[in-house]
Amino acid sequence: MDFDERLERLTERHEALAQTMELVVHMQRKNEEAHQKNEVLSEKSQVLIVQVIESVDSLARIAHAHERRITNLEDGRQ
Repeated sequence: MDFDERLERLTERHEALAQTMELVVHMQRKNEEAHQKNEVLSEKSQVLIVQVIESVDSLARIAHAHERRITNLEDGRQ
């Protein structure tokens, strides 16, 4: 293998490596975008979970108050 062949082979390998790096950079950017979207969705989910918990707690208080009222009515009290 003479010098020109070695240089051509190195050039080909360099081009292949450059293409691979371009793909890696592109994939990394897509992963970062997906990660950011997941963070936003996670934050929204946490807000919704808090709202659901508050709603369930409120409904539990209402149910308890109604239960006491029904018990009092059944016992003949008001």
